[in-house]
Amino acid sequence: MYLRFVRQTSMPGARSREGFFVAAYELSRNTNLDETTYNHVTELLVWFGGNLAAPKKFSRTTSKGHYRRMDTPGLSWFKPSAQLHVKKAFELKALLDEHGHAIEVLKARRPGYVVFEDRHQIVAEPFADDHWFA
Repeated sequence: MYLRFVRQTSMPGARSREGFFVAAYELSRNTNLDETTYNHVTELLVWFGGNLAAPKKFSRTTSKGHYRRMDTPGLSWFKPSAQLHVKKAFELKALLDEHGHAIEVLKARRPGYVVFEDRHQIVAEPFADDHWFA
């Protein structure tokens, strides 16, 4: 199963919800955060920054016009084989949950049309009838 970690907030201009890294960066910028939590969230973000590539593509389109400027529909998912990444993601989820950021884990066998793939993740445009999408 592919896994996606999301919070309830919808992405601007899209039907899907924001990924948990948005919440993690918000937490890391919280000026009222205790030092232990700040260090933990920062350590996890640095780990992901060094061990998870930023996807190079989020859409099937090759348009250089209007569609390129719109929010892209592709969503990032951890691959089933990315066990260490998933373990770290659950660690980050627990930290976020503890600090008021409710994170849900979505699971999918076929998350959509794959537009980017590396060893640890895929980016997929959701199929139109996906029930988990909203």
